[in-house]
Amino acid sequence: MGASVALIIVIYLIRLFTLQLMSDIYKDRADSNAFMRRIQFPARGSISDRNGKLLVFNQPAYDIMVVMREQEGVDTLSLCQSLGITPEWYVQRMKEIRAMKGYSPLTQQLFMSQLSAQESSDFQEKHSLYHGFSIQKRSIREYTGPWAAHLLGDVGEVSPSDIEADDYYRSGDYIGKQGVERSYERQLRGIKGSEILLRDVHGRIKGKYQNGRYDVMPIPGKNLTLSIDLELQKLGERLMQGKLGAIVAIEPATGEILAMVTSPTFDPREMTGRQRGQHFAALARAPHTPLLNRAIQGTYPPGSTFKTSQALTFLQEGVITKDTRYPCVHGFHFGGLKVGCHGHPSPLDLIPSIATSCNGYFCWGLHAMLDNRSKYPSVQDAMSKWRDYMVSMGFGYPLGVDLPGEKRGLIPNAEFYNSKLHDRNNVPRWNGLSVISISIGQGEVTLTPLQICNLAATIANRGWFITPHVVHAIQDGELDSIYYKRRYTDVSPVHYATVVQGMERAVLGGTCRSAYTPNYVTCGKTGTAQNLGHDHSVFMGFAPKDNPKIAVAVYVENGGWGATFGVPFGALMMEQYLMGHLSEASERKAETLINKQILYGPQKPRSVPKD
Repeated sequence: MGASVALIIVIYLIRLFTLQLMSDIYKDRADSNAFMRRIQFPARGSISDRNGKLLVFNQPAYDIMVVMREQEGVDTLSLCQSLGITPEWYVQRMKEIRAMKGYSPLTQQLFMSQLSAQESSDFQEKHSLYHGFSIQKRSIREYTGPWAAHLLGDVGEVSPSDIEADDYYRSGDYIGKQGVERSYERQLRGIKGSEILLRDVHGRIKGKYQNGRYDVMPIPGKNLTLSIDLELQKLGERLMQGKLGAIVAIEPATGEILAMVTSPTFDPREMTGRQRGQHFAALARAPHTPLLNRAIQGTYPPGSTFKTSQALTFLQEGVITKDTRYPCVHGFHFGGLKVGCHGHPSPLDLIPSIATSCNGYFCWGLHAMLDNRSKYPSVQDAMSKWRDYMVSMGFGYPLGVDLPGEKRGLIPNAEFYNSKLHDRNNVPRWNGLSVISISIGQGEVTLTPLQICNLAATIANRGWFITPHVVHAIQDGELDSIYYKRRYTDVSPVHYATVVQGMERAVLGGTCRSAYTPNYVTCGKTGTAQNLGHDHSVFMGFAPKDNPKIAVAVYVENGGWGATFGVPFGALMMEQYLMGHLSEASERKAETLINKQILYGPQKPRSVPKD
């Protein structure tokens, strides 16, 4: 009997020990009665353009927080009226909070976010009546205008995967969702602080614990200076109104992106505050996928702009010289195969073939390379060599721009064609003629507008480029080293000089004549990319010819000939940047082009970004 009593006493003592000394539950409850730890959120870094014009800044906002264990018995009807919500919304929100991963009834939870001063004023006057509820000052992103939405991105509430990936975040925190806001989140967000407040037995705040001795001040986020020129960006967005496509401009010497336009676009000012989710959902459902950043996520046939890369490859491989001549009688003819071309003098050597955008010339060049058995043991070997040149020029893989979601495009290799073109025994059956359309930027080849612009920048630099990027400087920080290093292609600068001559000739008297100006020497190349519907209008170019300051690529879906929209758009962008404004004549031309609406084609981009 005595042993049984002793055993029971020992069990009670052990249980008492575990409850009082080893369990955090009662300690947390005791602490929560006496103290309240409140997070102090840092100001998010601001974003400006290359000339210091403010693009994104912060405005004060307020979050309503709740400690679930303490809010029982609150007059919910009065609370709902104070916050302008319905009782049904209140009940649903409480269910959502309790269902959150890591939920604790003892800690503060986000009840409502991003209220303006006006929306929260009634609550602030009465919040002492709503035990368990408190107000917390935050900030909300503000955009100075409707420009550069895809590039800037936006800020929204963290997802469960964000919280799981980074312990910095808690439920109700905000994070960059797209654009620069996403890719430079760690620099922009800053470091949280905290303050410890004392509470009386009724839960009322009595002041700071030990006069704030243990408070930690938040550290503001870093400010970003972007490389874009806001006035150039505005012009590009004006030009692309009512059209599908993209415009990209790069400073060749630095790889800095001067403008990145995608159309259709949206107003970033609508992607702030509590209505962000509704606006995002509406944009996700909208026709023509306005959330898609076509400049880096649209993959298109590059058309005749790609001929410059072929010329460089054929020259470097010794397949041709700049004096090699090929015939073009309204196209390339070989046996029963024909690739059409517009009328021009024939035969041509390389420089005028670039200037006139001759299809026949580049088809003959690819045939001479891929089907040359004296130089390459097999068509697969020749194809692998061809692809190596393309990769060295920045095709086939993401370039590494400092924005999320960049696509790679497609540069086919020998294995690709082996799997597509074979006999019933899976023996490859193809040659240069089977894939001839890739020589003119058609067939299986696809690039992003950014990659096309980077090709223009590489030619402008005579054989090298720096990875394109949209951030010029980080406050008290440095960019990734890849945004300073030159990346050289496998082609000699002397061959680039030849292609530059061809692009200059295209402006002086070829397919880019409308880009001519006496103010500086412009080099350009048109493209008319075939499509299931209307052809796409494409242009790439740079200026001035020597010591170039800007390279531009224009891609207008269903725009027709490259000279219809691509060339004038590119010329206007170069004039705006180099001259600082458009002349009166150019402004009239711009207005005429802006008013030309294009019927959107039936094709749908390959992917839509997820929130």
